[in-house]
Amino acid sequence: MHVGGIISRSKASILASAALLAKFSLFSKSLRCVEAPLLVSPIPPTINTTFPATLGFGRAYHDGRPRGPLWRGKKLIGKEALFVIQGLKRFKDDGDKIDKFIKTHVVRLLKMDMVAVITELERQEEVALAVKMFRVIQKQDWYRPDVFLYKDLIVALARRKKMDDVMELWEDMRKEDLFPDSQTYTEVIRGFLQYGSPADAMNVYEDMKKSPELPDQLPFRILLKGLLPHPLLRNKVKQDFEEIFPDQRVYDPPEEIFGLR
Repeated sequence: MHVGGIISRSKASILASAALLAKFSLFSKSLRCVEAPLLVSPIPPTINTTFPATLGFGRAYHDGRPRGPLWRGKKLIGKEALFVIQGLKRFKDDGDKIDKFIKTHVVRLLKMDMVAVITELERQEEVALAVKMFRVIQKQDWYRPDVFLYKDLIVALARRKKMDDVMELWEDMRKEDLFPDSQTYTEVIRGFLQYGSPADAMNVYEDMKKSPELPDQLPFRILLKGLLPHPLLRNKVKQDFEEIFPDQRVYDPPEEIFGLR
């Protein structure tokens, strides 16, 4: 009786172990059926640099290339030219330091760097420094009279109403037998009219009529408008305009605008 109980318990334990082994095998099969996680990182999405995302879901990617004016500026202005521009602006209120800086740094620049410096100073409306730079350029061995150098500087000065400097450069330009274009005449005439000097505007106008190239209508019309308080001078310009441009009309305002009534 005792031996039979032992045998029956051993059979029960064997059956229990077999059942547990069967369950484990079924569980292992179920795990193998489950798809294993992807261990390789997915391929990153293609970045469209031509049409970046602008819907606000993320920051648009940048391909590292400079954009627009920054790229052109970096190409045109070298490190030496940038250093000179910063130095001139730093010492512009100290005459001794700026003269020393010009002798030690500015005169050592190459031709293209000098032109880049004066162009950038004009763009930043540092016209007094631009005039200094122009005088340095005139002393170089490679300098030749250039109407475009004069034009850009004169236009920049006229827009800043530095008419005394304009006339000084204008006389230098005429001594070198150079004639500006219509834009230069227009800006200088407008500058003198706004400066309250119609006589100087008429002097520039007389010089314009001697130009080998026929000027445009714009400087004439600027002068006709600015000479409304001076009817005698205006009539002279009007006659010249009608001779040069016979197909164009000149607007004559009512006489009370002239101050006659």
